[in-house]
Amino acid sequence: MLDIKKYAAIDIGSNAIRLLISTVTDVEGRPPVFKKTSLVRVPIRLGSDVFVNNAISERNIQRMIDSMKAYQLLMDTHQVKAYKACATSAMREADNGLAVAERIKEETGISIEIIDGDSEAAIIAATDLNDLIDSKKSYLYVDVGGGSTEFTIYSHGETITSRSFKLGTVRLLNDLVSPETWIELEQWIKANTKSLEGIDLIGSGGNINNIFKSSGKAMGKPLSYFYLSSYYQLLTSLTYEERIVQLNLNQDRADVIVPAAKIYLSAMKWSKARKIYVPKIGLSDGIIKTLYNQDKAALST
Repeated sequence: MLDIKKYAAIDIGSNAIRLLISTVTDVEGRPPVFKKTSLVRVPIRLGSDVFVNNAISERNIQRMIDSMKAYQLLMDTHQVKAYKACATSAMREADNGLAVAERIKEETGISIEIIDGDSEAAIIAATDLNDLIDSKKSYLYVDVGGGSTEFTIYSHGETITSRSFKLGTVRLLNDLVSPETWIELEQWIKANTKSLEGIDLIGSGGNINNIFKSSGKAMGKPLSYFYLSSYYQLLTSLTYEERIVQLNLNQDRADVIVPAAKIYLSAMKWSKARKIYVPKIGLSDGIIKTLYNQDKAALST
């Protein structure tokens, strides 16, 4: 029997808002196949409002409402079975975050769940990450966002520990990360990885995806510490305008990619990892998988 359904995930981050629509194909006796059908990204950059002024501006509230109306139309057109919208660091810290979520619900019909760092890490863990890693090895998973970065340590197929740090690309661009935060992160990584031999990184987020694409590496192959370090040196040697022209970066990517690369490099240095894998999974993928699992569980009861 063949069963095909579409699910949607809305990820409201500190740098951008994304809609991912995935088609899930179930064939009896086989594992489900997840295929990304549509991905729309709007760089609203809520973090620039919230991390500086503690609230989302009226201009960006209206941009969010317009985006959600468009997303609702796309989901209706695709005949999406179920969706989930999650907001992370920026809306979580905004004084008017809950009020904005209520306004969006009233004007667009889309319900937004504001989640904490632990919930974000748990949703990401719902992806097929375990299918991508070697159960005999150890990994430090690093998901860099605009407002925060989630770190999870896996060893021999088990989750050892995880933590969210207020260390994101938009915060760094606005000089809102204290030296103490960097020191705390360094100590946490070193303390939790010192006993793990041959650890590798797993990188998640739009910036590392962009860096991986520029490398020309085949999917599944890792980037070396040397490559990432060399690319970071190239990024910092160019101006914002030169990154757009010479590296063909979008204007909303050309600035945040620099602090993102610094976070990944720092994590590699402190964990003594020499390679970073980039499987192109994140919060949106975790939401899709969660929706699918909930749907299957409901059908079986």
